[in-house]
Amino acid sequence: MWIKGGTIIDPANGIEQVGDIHIREGLIAGVYLTGCAETDDEVIDASGLWVLPGLIDMHVHLREPGYEYKEDIASGSRAAASGGVTTVVCMPNTDPVNDNPSVTRYIVEKARHTAVIRVLPAGAITRGLKGADLSEMGLMKAAGIVAVTDDGKSVEDSSVMRRAMEYAATFGLPVISHCQDRSLSASGVMNEGDLSSRLGLGGIPGIAEDIVISRDVLLAQYTGIPIHITHVSTASGLDIIRQAKQAGVRVSCDVTPHHLLLTEDRVRGYDTNAKMYPPLRSREDMLALVEGIRSGVVDCIATDHAPHAKDEKDLDFDLAPFGVIGLQTLLPGVFRLHREYGIDFSRLLACVTCNPARILGIEGGTLSPGARGDVTLFDPEALWTLTPESVLSKSTNSPFLGQEFAGKVIQTIVAGQSVYRI
Repeated sequence: MWIKGGTIIDPANGIEQVGDIHIREGLIAGVYLTGCAETDDEVIDASGLWVLPGLIDMHVHLREPGYEYKEDIASGSRAAASGGVTTVVCMPNTDPVNDNPSVTRYIVEKARHTAVIRVLPAGAITRGLKGADLSEMGLMKAAGIVAVTDDGKSVEDSSVMRRAMEYAATFGLPVISHCQDRSLSASGVMNEGDLSSRLGLGGIPGIAEDIVISRDVLLAQYTGIPIHITHVSTASGLDIIRQAKQAGVRVSCDVTPHHLLLTEDRVRGYDTNAKMYPPLRSREDMLALVEGIRSGVVDCIATDHAPHAKDEKDLDFDLAPFGVIGLQTLLPGVFRLHREYGIDFSRLLACVTCNPARILGIEGGTLSPGARGDVTLFDPEALWTLTPESVLSKSTNSPFLGQEFAGKVIQTIVAGQSVYRI
């Protein structure tokens, strides 16, 4: 397969230039920036398109096993492919929890048979996500996990978290931390502040996140073991991470597109599609996260794709579950950040390609010769509107429903095979 005449953007190699890409036997065989010979292979005309490494979303919930009515591996992978995402890391808060190799093998095998993209499972840090006994990390690593996390819950016991980091390090497994002090946030459903008081909704203070970020950064400093903080939402939490990085602590972090593009004002009207954890924060927090992307303090952008059935989200705001979907709007959301804030697109693209690959220690996220043939073709001029009918996920709980986006995925290629094309 040849992809010809597109603007190749590959932040891992510093490329942003019109050229051709050759894919052979599922791998990138060559990148040609000065033209190449004619060929009888399949040729994709990418004129006017951006040719990007396939996106890596390091934080999604595919809900299988146990909650297939919300999403399953097949439907989630199709939604991902339509968003230009070629690799996802799925969280372990399934039923049963992915805390043992049997569940890991089930996910790996189900993905092998039904997914159109690469699905990599994350295992639980603790058994049953209960924050007490460590899970079978070594056996799960052998079965296919690429990281450990108790996402959805925070490991509250600091001694357990320390032991988890040390144990995971023996298997080379990254630890992804969901930072939430439940004693400060248990009754909250949105950001704590003037607006939550006016709306009569329980607040979740930013300090509930910052306290656990501080603890995990200190544990990383003390042990010398890296930690990844997921879905950072506060300016103060990001400042803790910035200072830690400056001090040489091995800490990385990701933020979500909804925390970069929306504020707590989206909760006005009690739309449960604006209810997620962490909650949408203040404009000051949002702008701090955007600047964190620009400065390089933020390493990755990940969706925290969390599907919920319509009847669940149709409950009162207090009762509806936390979570929103985001796979199909990841790349258009990244492009919106480029257009609205003038952030270099290559820097943004690194947050969804080579950076998550580096942190997770997986292949992909680059168009280097010999790399996986995962490629996304993107039309920066196309305009489209996200509607319930256009959502390929089983669930439609997006905070961006009805919004027009600039930039659309035209084709997604995984290991040299086209898996989505409009």
